[in-house]
Amino acid sequence: MHPQEILKKYWGYDEFRPLQLEIIQSVLDNKDTLALLPTGGGKSICFQVPGMMKEGVVIVITPLIALMKDQVDQLQQRNIPAAAIYSGMFKGEIDRTLDNFVNGGFKFLYVSPERLLTDLMIERAKRMKVAMLVIDEAHCISKWGHDFRPPYLKVADFKKYIPNASTIALTATATDLVKKDIVKYLDLKEVQIFTKSFARENLSFAAISTSQKEHKLFQILKKYGGSAIVYVKTRKRTQEVANFLKKLNFEADFYHAGLEHKIRNEKQKKWIDSPKGVVVATNAFGMGIDKPNVRSVVHLDIPENIEAYYQEAGRAGRDGKQAYAFILYNENDIEDASRWMELRFPPIETVKRVYQCLCNFYQLAIGSYYLESKSFDLKLFCETFGLNTTETHYCLKLLEENELISLSEAYFSPSKLNFKVNNTELYAFQVHNQTLGGLCKTLLRIYGGELFANFITISENEIARSHSIPIDKVKSEIRQLHTQGIVEYFEQNNDSKITFLNARYDAANLTLDKEKYLAKKKHDERSLAKMLAYTQDKRRCRMMMMQEYFDEKNLKRCGKCDNCLILAKLEIEKDVFSTTLSRITELLPISLQKIENKLPEVDSFVIEKTISRALDSNIWQIDSMGIIYKNEL
Repeated sequence: MHPQEILKKYWGYDEFRPLQLEIIQSVLDNKDTLALLPTGGGKSICFQVPGMMKEGVVIVITPLIALMKDQVDQLQQRNIPAAAIYSGMFKGEIDRTLDNFVNGGFKFLYVSPERLLTDLMIERAKRMKVAMLVIDEAHCISKWGHDFRPPYLKVADFKKYIPNASTIALTATATDLVKKDIVKYLDLKEVQIFTKSFARENLSFAAISTSQKEHKLFQILKKYGGSAIVYVKTRKRTQEVANFLKKLNFEADFYHAGLEHKIRNEKQKKWIDSPKGVVVATNAFGMGIDKPNVRSVVHLDIPENIEAYYQEAGRAGRDGKQAYAFILYNENDIEDASRWMELRFPPIETVKRVYQCLCNFYQLAIGSYYLESKSFDLKLFCETFGLNTTETHYCLKLLEENELISLSEAYFSPSKLNFKVNNTELYAFQVHNQTLGGLCKTLLRIYGGELFANFITISENEIARSHSIPIDKVKSEIRQLHTQGIVEYFEQNNDSKITFLNARYDAANLTLDKEKYLAKKKHDERSLAKMLAYTQDKRRCRMMMMQEYFDEKNLKRCGKCDNCLILAKLEIEKDVFSTTLSRITELLPISLQKIENKLPEVDSFVIEKTISRALDSNIWQIDSMGIIYKNEL
């Protein structure tokens, strides 16, 4: 069958989107392929169609369980045999799943990069007839990308076990630097690179400074209607904003990675099936989810970089109809973003101290080698050594990036708990249930009254110590409280584990790549600076700013963003523009403030308008210090 016939038979479409057919043909020709398609550009079709045409198994590496499950469900609905391997599955389930692919009964196998080089996966892959290796969200392989995942660096090692498989890497967001890393670290040979413009003609961007974010959010959702995604930075905030919207009669719900898989799936399905559903979520939501009729995406916090923002905002308007993407911010957000960046890059000496504390925690002598995974409770660890939890988390991530330790998937999803009853109902329960009532008192003593309002991250180890009972009994009693409707308990699927990957070093001589660390910090600070500049800019076309970030050439104003619409209302006469342009050009290089001082007789609006046009046309450029200069290129 031809690609168009496969597309029609399984997906019901008559035509491919731009670049899809060219990418598919490259894969069918067994060429290493890198495809950069914006969010909503139909990346999955680019490997699923040729996968159906090739004889053998297609292994798809993807970073999120939600993403795996969503794509497996969609394939199964089309009667295409697919399955996934993820955390929480029993060994017997994994065995049976892999056997299905060895025996030729299944087509698409989705797996996380962390599980790719396990002995079980390697041995079964050797026995499979693997036709294609797909690396989805390929930007995760680059330390310069917005979502670096160290296990992606091991993908090239896996390729030697499937030598006859062609390779395709896909991502929605990648700068030139990230593209080079993808090609290098995936060991792509004579790679065919396909890049679609990052411009989205049906998407209007805006950034609004406001001291009343919730009120502005209400106005946006009321005005544009339909389905929406609201992004916030913390799990606690997802619930607060969802509750706020519910009181205003919106069909709202919250979503974050701390919820157990079953609950997340239920919330996700409910939102996908609803034409008016609003989901308030952390950035754990949305990757790979195919909902075409999202009319608006609103960020209540400033994203860390333009890559992440473009990907999240791009989940609006996949049906090709007009859609909107907003950032709502205030001055505190600008300051918070900078403070958050400092937390993400703790001093090297702090990282060494955390490593020393880890070794003391597990009583590892210098030179000893301990590859076995050990249970790890971050809260207990930090309390033991008087460490800041957030700072320690980033220290551990840095140690993992330097391949000194490995953290299990469960580390990133600790247990959460929330009281479902009020104070009066809880007191009545305690009177009649002495054992479980005593545990409730311990929970309140440790975590306070916020347990009534929000889901709180808990440590069963800490509760066991405080309540003087074994941890297994703590979990058993909390499950009883959950069953009786007193609490809602999202238990960590598996114990959080930590593994030392090398013989223990003397912390003072720890082999951290300081040069790379500082380069990464500088890169991320620049990325944040560009995100903040995008957010606060009131002159330039927002789509053009994003296209420039992704190194795209031949740009033109979108005519739809807030800045373009304002400028369109405030056009100036051609001769006025020409005269002002000439006069300012004679003063370059110069700052805006000095231009106004040098040309006091020229209206400040005319100056601003002329500068805006010249920057949009790339006649002039502006540096990070606000100095305007001629573009000599």
